[in-house]
Amino acid sequence: MNDSERHKAITDLLQETPFASVRDLQERLAVSPATIRRDIDKLHELGKARKVYGGISASDGGSAGRLSARPYDENRDIAVEAKRAIAEKAASLVRDGDSIIVHAGSTCYQLGIQLAQRSVRIYTNSMPLAAYLGDHATCELTLAGGVLYREPGIIHDASAGAPGYFASRFFLGTQGVSSDGLLESHPLLTRAIGELSGCADEIVLLADSRKFTIKPRNVVLPLSRIGTVVTDDGLSDAAAKMLEDAGVEILVANTGGSK
Repeated sequence: MNDSERHKAITDLLQETPFASVRDLQERLAVSPATIRRDIDKLHELGKARKVYGGISASDGGSAGRLSARPYDENRDIAVEAKRAIAEKAASLVRDGDSIIVHAGSTCYQLGIQLAQRSVRIYTNSMPLAAYLGDHATCELTLAGGVLYREPGIIHDASAGAPGYFASRFFLGTQGVSSDGLLESHPLLTRAIGELSGCADEIVLLADSRKFTIKPRNVVLPLSRIGTVVTDDGLSDAAAKMLEDAGVEILVANTGGSK
């Protein structure tokens, strides 16, 4: 198989799955890791896919389009006012003395900022949030153990399973929401959320109204597992009915209609 054939095989694979690791591609194409890394570099250079930590993901410009997760640094700057308002609303659910889990993601990062000076215990797998809290917070902080995955910015140990930590609430974001549940395209986030979902009394989703129009293919959790959704005032009537029909409580943050 020559370079062009391998490149086509990789881009074809990314039509079916949003992410492929170097090891996956090495085994599938029967070539060395060095060859795969050169292929990834070339596809990234050509704009046909995106080089990420540990492998390659579908390009935003490809047919996977908006279904592929944006890098954390890019996503952080989207709908910032809505995310801040949602985080402020979510922070009102937390009482002094609570133990909570705050998942990775840009909206959860804003929640961490809101809680930095509170008398609470926070467990997080988010490297950006851990760095912020380490410098600016007085709250008690526990970090997930494992390897740092710079994209999507989480610390995770694939061999450890669920952490030995229990909380009153697990706050998380998501790439998309449908009647099937919470949706993600990154397999590492899917795994991490699954492991943490059993470690709290209640799961609270922080999702701005855009997320109800994005439909990645991987269902992480059904809506029946979610106790509360905190969103902005751009939520559509159809999305609100979908949540209500699933028995999910809705808290709406006033953003003046910004999305």
